[in-house]
Amino acid sequence: MLKVYSAHWCPHCMETIKYLEKNKIAFEVIEIEKQPDHIVQKVIDANGGEDWVIPTLELNGKWREGKVFNEAELKADLAAMGVV
Repeated sequence: MLKVYSAHWCPHCMETIKYLEKNKIAFEVIEIEKQPDHIVQKVIDANGGEDWVIPTLELNGKWREGKVFNEAELKADLAAMGVV
């Protein structure tokens, strides 16, 4: 299942979640600030190793780094990940 590493205060996370819901894509929301260090480190690594950026997506070991919400770009990235 698609994992969405996010925070409730992040507008780009909320837009990403709305998009997934609207398009009936199954996903699990993972609040980044409530995760243990080893999970946070995976998100940091997926974002270039400097810091975590959200929303970061992961499906079966394929990662999409955190980006501002852009519907067309998200759709393309989800297709590249094999989500849709």
